[in-house]
Amino acid sequence: MIFDAFSHIPLKRRKFRSIDPMEAEEAQAKLTAAKEKFGREIRVFETSASSSSSQSGESNTEEPEDFYEFTAEDYYRVLNAKKQDNTLKTRKLREAEKAARRSKITKTVIRVRFPDNHTLEATFNPSETVQSLVDLVIKVVARPDLPFYIYTTPPKKPIKDMSQDFHTVGFVPGAIVYFSYDIPKDDAADVMSGPFLQEEIMSLKGLELINKHVEPPVQCAPETITEAPPPVVPEKKPEGKKPAKPKWLKL
Repeated sequence: MIFDAFSHIPLKRRKFRSIDPMEAEEAQAKLTAAKEKFGREIRVFETSASSSSSQSGESNTEEPEDFYEFTAEDYYRVLNAKKQDNTLKTRKLREAEKAARRSKITKTVIRVRFPDNHTLEATFNPSETVQSLVDLVIKVVARPDLPFYIYTTPPKKPIKDMSQDFHTVGFVPGAIVYFSYDIPKDDAADVMSGPFLQEEIMSLKGLELINKHVEPPVQCAPETITEAPPPVVPEKKPEGKKPAKPKWLKL
């Protein structure tokens, strides 16, 4: 699932109306410590139960495989689009455009969704392999001793080749993958109730909001408004008039 799908899935996030400076500093310290420990930025969100139940293949309301199958109309539309692209562009030109797009993207954001409605978000370099994502998951899950796998949906497709980079598997500029323990369902009852993430990672939940919205208060000196004096209008002098000549005066 590509990163564009993020906008359609609601996330439960903490709302901080008033933030204490000490609380903001503590949040920033936790985020910085996590970045130094795991070598990448990490965030934790909580997704709504309704969206998780409809999106996750491991939920109790899992949709059948044919639910996600393309219709004949979808298939021919995609096929025609590919034929048109191949006709209009040469292979060399397509490869050049692809390389140019790759060079502009410096990071990819991957979200790993767990069955308990929590999502781990981490940033990677697009040239890194899927194995780097698996290594991170091993470090943050509460039960790293149990086998697990990650998959994409729809349709449900386990990721098996860990040597491919994120560009190759289509995880750039971002993607959502899902987590599941790879154990028999009869033995999974105890672990499926969670928690799936370590307590240290869960403490990061919602801290990105503090980090982004805290701004130092700006104090401005009161502005003194001085009224300007009224403009001085110069007096108009009466125009000089020539003296009138008396009628009796004859020259």
